[in-house]
Amino acid sequence: MSTTDRYYAAACQLDMPNPAHRGEIAERVERMLDAVEYAVAGYEPFFDVRLVVFPEFAHGAPIYPTVDELLDRLAVPIPNEHTDRYAAKAKALGVYIQTGTFLESDPRWPGHVFNTTCLIGPDGMVSRYRKVYPWIPWELHTSPADLDGYDEPLFPVADTEIGRIGTAICYDWLFPEAIRQLALGGAEVLVRVSAYMDPWGTTAPMDWWTLVNRVRALENMAYVVAANQAASLGHYPPFSWPGGSMIIDYDGRILAQADPGPVEKIVVAPIDLAALRAERGRRRGHHMLHHGRRITRPSP
Repeated sequence: MSTTDRYYAAACQLDMPNPAHRGEIAERVERMLDAVEYAVAGYEPFFDVRLVVFPEFAHGAPIYPTVDELLDRLAVPIPNEHTDRYAAKAKALGVYIQTGTFLESDPRWPGHVFNTTCLIGPDGMVSRYRKVYPWIPWELHTSPADLDGYDEPLFPVADTEIGRIGTAICYDWLFPEAIRQLALGGAEVLVRVSAYMDPWGTTAPMDWWTLVNRVRALENMAYVVAANQAASLGHYPPFSWPGGSMIIDYDGRILAQADPGPVEKIVVAPIDLAALRAERGRRRGHHMLHHGRRITRPSP
């Protein structure tokens, strides 16, 4: 596999009405495919955008009170016609697209809905990540960790020509051990697909979004590309969504961040894998991946 040591990533945030039925997903996908074009073609005179990331619930939120209603109205299998369209765009432009999440149905697990994002590259589907920590009590999705006999990796890391990419969704990031699993799996770029609502956004004193993203970057010595919903209260009730999509380097420095508030926006910043790998190989101090200990509580 040929590799690219340096490229740009784009975090794209959205302000669109929440679909009530799966028939409304195609129009949203069309808009996101346009955003991929904007990111790649718009910045082509300056640099190569190779990774484009979209937020959680980009293809629908769990707006119905029961799993049966979600399965009837919004859930879709994966792969599907929409992932096929992303794959065609990724191939045409030579990019990797981290889709916003789908409410996913799977015949292997009848009666369950997953909250799922896909990494899609020029050669098609690369990986699928299902949210491990649903935001209880609002989200009705099943965690794959709760299913007996579940035999897929909970925290897959994709080895691609633009680096080793690990993805997790929104609330998963409040659990340091989840993101550490991705880092221990070799992830160099950590992708956050999120719908992080107000007031836990980008504005003090409750700027959890910015704080957590920066801490996960520095404690795992990895880049973070985080795309957040930026929908108004009218589009995605009962919450408003602060946006603030951002890209952070492996020392926790913010390289780019969207202004807070409901607005569609694309922010871009460089991913320098050569620099990251050199730092990981050279450092003896503040190398949390190497300095960690397995600590157990003593027996009473």
